[in-house]
Amino acid sequence: MRPWVLAETNYTHTKNHRYEVAVLPFGAVEPHNLHLPYCTDVFEANIVSEKICEAAYARGANVVLLPTIPYGTQTNMREMPLAMNLNPSTLNLVVIDLVESLERSGVRKILLLNSHGGNEMKMVLRELCGKTQSHLFLCNWYQIFNDEYANIFAHRDDHAGEMETSFAMAFFPELIQRRPDGSLAADDGTPAEPRFEALRRGWISITRPWHLLTTNAGVGYAHEATAEKGRRLMNC
Repeated sequence: MRPWVLAETNYTHTKNHRYEVAVLPFGAVEPHNLHLPYCTDVFEANIVSEKICEAAYARGANVVLLPTIPYGTQTNMREMPLAMNLNPSTLNLVVIDLVESLERSGVRKILLLNSHGGNEMKMVLRELCGKTQSHLFLCNWYQIFNDEYANIFAHRDDHAGEMETSFAMAFFPELIQRRPDGSLAADDGTPAEPRFEALRRGWISITRPWHLLTTNAGVGYAHEATAEKGRRLMNC
């Protein structure tokens, strides 16, 4: 039993122990180009949260890691099979209920560790401001290493590109789909160009329909990914 992993802990331990910090990871179930598994974001959330909590516990932090919420907001991918959606309002209610559970257990510091770009949860922090005794923090883990990204990767990664594929190669390579010649079963991840100049320049934004934006759900070139890059990412 790792006492900082709630899924492995028992009531013998928790009835006599009060945690100070809780980490609650969020993932998603969605297609990731042709080569990465549907639960890529869940696997990433599990791995990142376990490593940071293990490191914090080793330094004396009284931390508990909650099980990852596997489902996220998938309204952009509604036309793609088995992209399992929680509407933003539903996801916010899930966060509110779980924060209340943690608060009743005496936890006063809660980190929402997000692994999916569609999970825009800052609104729920604003809604709970002043309504909870706990301090809430939101971390999109994939933004932490922005300053180091160009030192590791050659291509930007919006979805299932070089970064995510490198992560998968490093930590769950057995789930990567390959062609008979060993190459990645992925397209080039080139998105369609918006017709409107205001969209291209970032003056306005819309909900992106991924069945029109992408060929196979990928946005980002995956074919220069390596396991070594994935390990370097984790060590940032």
